[in-house]
Amino acid sequence: MSEPAHLQAQQCLALARQTFAIEAAAVQALGQRVGPSFVQAIERLLACRGRVVVMGMGKSGHIGRKIAATLASTGTPAMFVHPAEASHGDLGMITDQDVLLAISNSGQSEELTGLLPALRRQQVALIALTGSLDSELARHADVVLDCSVEQEACPLNLAPTASTTAQLAMGDALAVALLDARGFRAEDFARSHPGGALGRKLLTHVSDVMRRAQAVSQVGLQAPFTELMREMSTKGLGASAVVDAQGQVCGIFTDGDLRRLVEKGQDLRSLRAQEVMHPSPRTVRADALAAQAAAIMEQHRITSVLVVDEQGRLIGALNSNDLMRAKVI
Repeated sequence: MSEPAHLQAQQCLALARQTFAIEAAAVQALGQRVGPSFVQAIERLLACRGRVVVMGMGKSGHIGRKIAATLASTGTPAMFVHPAEASHGDLGMITDQDVLLAISNSGQSEELTGLLPALRRQQVALIALTGSLDSELARHADVVLDCSVEQEACPLNLAPTASTTAQLAMGDALAVALLDARGFRAEDFARSHPGGALGRKLLTHVSDVMRRAQAVSQVGLQAPFTELMREMSTKGLGASAVVDAQGQVCGIFTDGDLRRLVEKGQDLRSLRAQEVMHPSPRTVRADALAAQAAAIMEQHRITSVLVVDEQGRLIGALNSNDLMRAKVI
């Protein structure tokens, strides 16, 4: 058993910086080499009527899983199939409608190359991400993407490091080019990420989180101040809408307005809702995104907005607490 290693801080930092430099150079080299074959790969992937099937062994397999996940979340249906499992039945997952994206730095991985005859018989289109352009995988591929690197970041030049970084960057480049070609939008991304913060912001509408009209404080223009206070206390919104006879919003009265009136020392009992309301309040439609309501609150430094229909009639309200509970903010 070897002796315990002794940490040398300066050596650690030097190796870290060297790793960053080597891997950055590997990615920059990809940008200099990328050309017509990349465009051909995008054309094949766009024309795919099935799924993009990603394969790779070992570290390339781990990279392949990430590439498949990125493609799937950005509008290109994709899945990862393990080459070893494919030779024991999972090959049946792949059809002639699919495109195979095979990843191997050496291009000689036996688990992958052993599948090539069967894939050819199925007439499955093959795109290779490899560091060896004269490998068996490259010779059988319809399109070859050169992911070769001058050296690995590993001091022994053995452990896949720079080569897997190059594969990952190439996969990301494919995903980005594809989502642009498909016209993929933030809303589309949100639909495949409903549990994430972006999904909540882009999929949650005001109607999903607002308090309905019956739960919203509202009084008429001529309502006495005491009625206004009673309504606000009952509904607990911290604000009350002031509406006309048709239910159209004319103003709003908030806890903050109450504090300011008290500070002025006015005789509140003699006042009517119309006299104390803030006219032309900020409103939002029910079909607006909840994130838009949050932006209105932030922009105008308010904590509540009223929800109105097309005629400006009150149908609900929401405040910052409602948006926080829905995790929109």
